[in-house]
Amino acid sequence: MTGPLRLRAPSGAHFVLASASPRRLDLLGRIGLKPDLVSPADIDETPKKGELPSAYAERVAWEKAHTVALAHPEAWVLAADTVVASGRRILPKAESETEARACLKHLSGRRHRVIGAIRLIGPGDHTRSRISETVVTFKRLTREEIETYIAAGEWDGKAGGYAIQGLAAIFIRFLSGSHSNVVGLDLYETRALLAGCGFRYGEGDA
Repeated sequence: MTGPLRLRAPSGAHFVLASASPRRLDLLGRIGLKPDLVSPADIDETPKKGELPSAYAERVAWEKAHTVALAHPEAWVLAADTVVASGRRILPKAESETEARACLKHLSGRRHRVIGAIRLIGPGDHTRSRISETVVTFKRLTREEIETYIAAGEWDGKAGGYAIQGLAAIFIRFLSGSHSNVVGLDLYETRALLAGCGFRYGEGDA
């Protein structure tokens, strides 16, 4: 019996996901990639003064990948960062109801960008990166809609205070670009990045 296809690293090397995000782990599973190890990077993710959203996302993704790669020099390490941006403003990863409520009020009736940076580091300091941008427009939110969403708790730890894969999907009036990028990882760009580094499909455990 033919088993499920699994995306494998070249030369049998280990693959490490430098992220604690269950969403990224789930997304990788959709394309048949199962990390040998999940090792979140402990870095300071505070934006630098005047740092633009895309530059911030790329820097943080690189620092995550580089930090974990130092501990696993013979493995392929994938890291990513997702930023919700309104103009030049970087919206926070909501840590409180007050912060989430402020994000939703700001996004209400507006267009914003979700920027996803991906960084892959392999043996011998082999490094590749991709960046993805999705444009999202929210409907104008009522106070009741905002409070219902706050009560649901889906905002916790989410960039911009919302998760598109949950209740917030009903707020989306327009989306241009990768949906998976808004969830946490652009699968098209990730697959292209991995293929370019020699990752291939083969039979194995999913």
